[in-house]
Amino acid sequence: MVKAIIAPSILASDFSKLGCECRRMYDLGADWLHVDVMDGNFVPNISLGPPIITSLRKAIPRTEKKLFFDCHMMVANPEQWVPEIAKAGGDQYTFHYESTKDAKALIQLIKEHGMRAACAVKPGTPASVLFELGEQLDMILVMTVEPGFGGQKFMPDMMAKVDELRRRFPQLDIQVDGGLGRETVPAAADAGANVIVAGTSCFTAPEPVELIDYMRDTVNNSLKAKGVHTE
Repeated sequence: MVKAIIAPSILASDFSKLGCECRRMYDLGADWLHVDVMDGNFVPNISLGPPIITSLRKAIPRTEKKLFFDCHMMVANPEQWVPEIAKAGGDQYTFHYESTKDAKALIQLIKEHGMRAACAVKPGTPASVLFELGEQLDMILVMTVEPGFGGQKFMPDMMAKVDELRRRFPQLDIQVDGGLGRETVPAAADAGANVIVAGTSCFTAPEPVELIDYMRDTVNNSLKAKGVHTE
């Protein structure tokens, strides 16, 4: 099933009222919450960890409408954190291809812990490294900035990777993360991305509902034009 999924990154939220900020995004129409976990090793920054995810899951429990935590693990030893993120309430575990020596074993470990498995690639990593993993993955993340900090400028040359991956995996979720907003979502949609991580643009928009609807419609229209959209 390939359709637009809008996933605001809580890295751009007001951490002093994180639970309320996350609830607000869901109430405004977001599909997922994108949770950036950084260890200060794989990337030069430190952010949210399992205790924060545990607290958020208590504040935003799973209900009939599943409130989805998309955990982006920018960590040096991703295998270590799979049990902790599953226990904390993560729904999807996105590791970086560059961070592990055995991606296939890691994918299996993630699924054994009841989470969707996703793999991310940095801007300097070619899409081809994912070709043999795509059938095992639930999602691929193409970074459109260097991972580690929010608020960076979108890299349009990454769209060639998205296009290549969409052609190879027409029914796979393909996510883009970094610098996404009203001006850049059309390029991502045209390339075939269906999962949009938008942090600063969502949390600071004067009319977030309108922005989220615009991004969703833009992506769905492109997917329909490509003949890969499904409900």
